[in-house]
Amino acid sequence: MKLLTYKLKKSEKKQIGVLHNAKVFNLNDYFGDISLIDLFQIEDYQNKIASHICNVNCIKHNIEDVTVLPTIPKPTSFRDAYAFRQHVATSRKNRGVDMIPEFDEFPVFYFSNHNAMFADGEEIELMLDHFHRLDYELEFAIVIGKGGKNILSKDADKHIAGFCILNDISARRLQMEEMKLNLGPAKGKDFANVIGPYLVTPDELESKSIATPFGKKYDLQMSCYVNGELLSEGNAKNMNWTFAEIIERASYGVELFPGDVIGSGTVGTGCLLELNGTGKRANPDYEERWIQEGDEIEMLIEGLGKITNKIVKAKTEHSILKLKK
Repeated sequence: MKLLTYKLKKSEKKQIGVLHNAKVFNLNDYFGDISLIDLFQIEDYQNKIASHICNVNCIKHNIEDVTVLPTIPKPTSFRDAYAFRQHVATSRKNRGVDMIPEFDEFPVFYFSNHNAMFADGEEIELMLDHFHRLDYELEFAIVIGKGGKNILSKDADKHIAGFCILNDISARRLQMEEMKLNLGPAKGKDFANVIGPYLVTPDELESKSIATPFGKKYDLQMSCYVNGELLSEGNAKNMNWTFAEIIERASYGVELFPGDVIGSGTVGTGCLLELNGTGKRANPDYEERWIQEGDEIEMLIEGLGKITNKIVKAKTEHSILKLKK
């Protein structure tokens, strides 16, 4: 199923629905005033939805008549992992450092801002400093549907409610400066993440799944366009760490909750930082490219749909870069 959070064009009320044959079937009129996170806790909810949408009297809308909201507007938390070896190795090579052996020993992640989620089609307004080496990151994400603690990788896939596209938008100048202090990314990452356009339940991707001893991978083509130009391509199956393994580490001694979002990390070639570094290694005169005001970023992942966002600049000259002591 393709589940989504939305509102009607002339309303601010958040609603949940299922997308079927270009129509959004409202689920609140059947399940009550609940969110997608609440929906995941209802036993056998998918069969109940299937029965509901067969009812001729159920409320439904044309997809053009709704505004799609972030799939999970307010996740309980947001972790972003580092699961694609190609991206890590290439980025390190571009910086003139060797591949770090710990990457192959255990999956890692950092916490980002779960209150900075944007939706497909939403215009994203950013501050002046964000445009210093502004970047996209082509990723996909899971949403936890069943909570738990000390979850083993052999059981972890059962805790996944579904998958969506993730664009972890990054301000590289802010990020690079603060990471010299060895605390990980913060202001370079905390301002905008796009998740959507909907949540695809695991059964929809079963034909694309690849069984491993450590959980499932998925054979899904990934691509990113900027202003219609294809810049990044990859495949989700190239994750070196499965989501099951990431869940196992994330839940060690810690409770995961329904509504937690976990990103895959950037697919190989999936950001301008990596592409620029590779270009400059091949040609010192290579002209770097970064996201500019007015650019439109479009990401597609096979089976998960498409997200598109235009980037605009806030009407203020306030700068934290100018506040350095």
